[in-house]
Amino acid sequence: MQRSAVTAALAAAALLFTAACSSGGAPHPRQSGSASASPRVPGPSSARADTAPPAKGSVKVVRTLTEDLKSPWGLAELPDGDLLVSSRDEGTITRVDSDGGRKTEIGSVPGVSPAGEGGLLGIALSPSFASDHMVYAYFTTASDNRVVRMLYDEKREPGDQLGAPNTLLRGIPKGVVHNGGRIAFGPDGMLYAGTGESGERGRAQVRSDLGGKILRMTPDGRPAPGNPFRGAPYVYSYGHRNVQGLAWDTHQRLWASEFGQDTWDELNLIAPGDNYGWPEVEGRAGRKGFHDPVAQWRTSEASPSGVAFAEGSIWVAALRGERLWRVPLDGTRVSAAPQSFLKGTYGRLRTVAPADGDRLWLLTSETDTRGTPRKGDDRILEVQVK
Repeated sequence: MQRSAVTAALAAAALLFTAACSSGGAPHPRQSGSASASPRVPGPSSARADTAPPAKGSVKVVRTLTEDLKSPWGLAELPDGDLLVSSRDEGTITRVDSDGGRKTEIGSVPGVSPAGEGGLLGIALSPSFASDHMVYAYFTTASDNRVVRMLYDEKREPGDQLGAPNTLLRGIPKGVVHNGGRIAFGPDGMLYAGTGESGERGRAQVRSDLGGKILRMTPDGRPAPGNPFRGAPYVYSYGHRNVQGLAWDTHQRLWASEFGQDTWDELNLIAPGDNYGWPEVEGRAGRKGFHDPVAQWRTSEASPSGVAFAEGSIWVAALRGERLWRVPLDGTRVSAAPQSFLKGTYGRLRTVAPADGDRLWLLTSETDTRGTPRKGDDRILEVQVK
C-alpha cells in the first residue's frame, strides 16, 4: 500500500487537480473537453449564489461512534439520527445508535453472493421513509447486480426486521471487480445508481448495457422520466469505469467519483446523456465528445469511493490513498488546491456521508480483504469539517 509524504501529496494535488468548466469517546487513530458546461439535473435549482469556500479547510475527528464492523460498505441515516450500515461480505444490515454506538443487526438480505468486490453494497432510504419504511439496496447475486427495496419493520425482533427483497432492476453486470454499488436518491426524488463495467471495458461505451453507467429510476424501479436515451431507458450517463460515489450540491448538481485504471482517478460533474470517456480516455483528454473530469488525481493518492457535499466543498473518501480529500468549489470549478486529511491515520476510507451541519460520517474499510485491519477495525467516525 503506497503512502507518500504529506508534503509531496499536497504539492502533487495542487498540480493534478484541474478545472473542467473554464462507540463514543476519543478518536482511535491507527499507528504506523466537456460538451456540457452544466448538468441539467431534473428539479428546481437553488436561488442561492455560489460562494467559494476558504482556500484552506480543516477536519477534526470528534469521536469514534462504533467499532468492530465487518466489511462495511453502505451507510444511511435514519430520521432519528441512528445509522444503518451494510456488510458487503456478510450480507447483513446493522443499526448503529447515534448516541452510544450500540450495534443491532436488523436482518440479512437473501440472495447476496459476496465475492471479490461484490456483495451487499450501497443502501438508501426511501424519500417517504417516515410513511413507507422502505430500505433500498444494491447487491451482487450469483448471476448479476441488482437494485431492490425491503420493508424495515422495527416492531419485529432484531435480526428479523427486513422484509423480502422486491427486485426493482436486475441484469446489471457483475464481476470479481468493478461492481459499482452506490445508490442515492436525488433532489428530484429519483433513485440513482453507479455501476461498474465488471472488468469488461467495452461495456462502458455501449449505451444499452447497464455496466459502466449512472442509472436513474423511479422509486418503484421504472425508468425515470426525462432520461436521455430512448433505447437505453435507465441510462443517465455513460463511459464510466467504476462509479462508487454520488452527491448533490446546493444547486442540485450531481457529482460522482470514479476509479481510474493506472493513471487518473476522477471527480466528475454529471450531465445527463454525456459520455465520460472510459475506456477511450482516462482523466482529462480535451477530446470532443467526452466530458472531462472537474478534478483528477493519481490512483496511488486516491481510489475514490464515497463522496459528500458540505461546507461548500466535495469530500472524497479514498481507499488506496487512505485519506479524506477536500475539493473546494466555486460554482462548477475547483476554487483552490484540494487538501487531504487523515492520511494513513485510519486506513482505507470507504464512505463519507452528511451528518448535521458541519459534520460528516466517515466509514473505514480495512476488513474488506485489501486492508491491514487492526484492533477496532472497522469503525464509524464523526468528523467536523470546515
